[in-house]
Amino acid sequence: MPDVDRRRAWLLTVDGAPQSYVDLDDPAHLEFEYVRRLAHVLDTAAEPGAPIDVVHLGGGALTLPRYVAATRPGSRQEVVEADRGLLALVAERLPLPAGSGVRVHGDDAREWLGRAGDGSADLLVADVFGGSRVPAHLTSVEYAREAERVLRPGGLYAANLADGAPFNFLRSQLATFRAVLGHVALVAEPGVLRGRRFGNVVLLAAREEIDTAELARRTASDVFPARVERGAAVDRLIGDAVPVRDADAVGSPEPPDGSFGIG
Repeated sequence: MPDVDRRRAWLLTVDGAPQSYVDLDDPAHLEFEYVRRLAHVLDTAAEPGAPIDVVHLGGGALTLPRYVAATRPGSRQEVVEADRGLLALVAERLPLPAGSGVRVHGDDAREWLGRAGDGSADLLVADVFGGSRVPAHLTSVEYAREAERVLRPGGLYAANLADGAPFNFLRSQLATFRAVLGHVALVAEPGVLRGRRFGNVVLLAAREEIDTAELARRTASDVFPARVERGAAVDRLIGDAVPVRDADAVGSPEPPDGSFGIG
């Protein structure tokens, strides 16, 4: 069951694992490593402060939508979260400020995406976990095609994934999104990329070559340093991995015990 502390900074946990962190007094404060990396993607997706249209698949306590509303006023954001109980808790305890530009939908991510308008988003952020795993129906070519349809020309897809060596899941996801969108990159902590531990990896995909120069600078200098990989390095990682279809899609691997627990 979800649990929330009672300070102005709120840590929301689900079944003992940290799910979201929100600082109501400072929505630009981001606590979790992977959220900071997604925020760097958001920061470099357009000119600083310029409003953008964002679709968030997976909402949690709306940490990233709050961040966008604070750093890019005037942005339009759609948030899709299947856990209606969580949405009710967040609405009661952590309501969005008036005029945030955020609309929240209690729905399955892929079903909602299938009804979304063509070319309606500059950025699509997927951070969906069923328990501790990315659901299988959000890993396939068919799903990636829906994401591509919703993105505008020049739009960017960003997904929070979790995997560890030998990276069979990550490799399949890179192959899947490369097959559909054409260009992929990733952001991760070096220890994860070297296979030393299981952890989060941010996958990026776009129809056009992804300019990662500024993103690489920001992630390298972050308090939780990360590395951006693209081009030949990603091609080598993909290797002989093949795109995933709905018929054979599986969720991300179960994390080893303690991978994402509260220290």
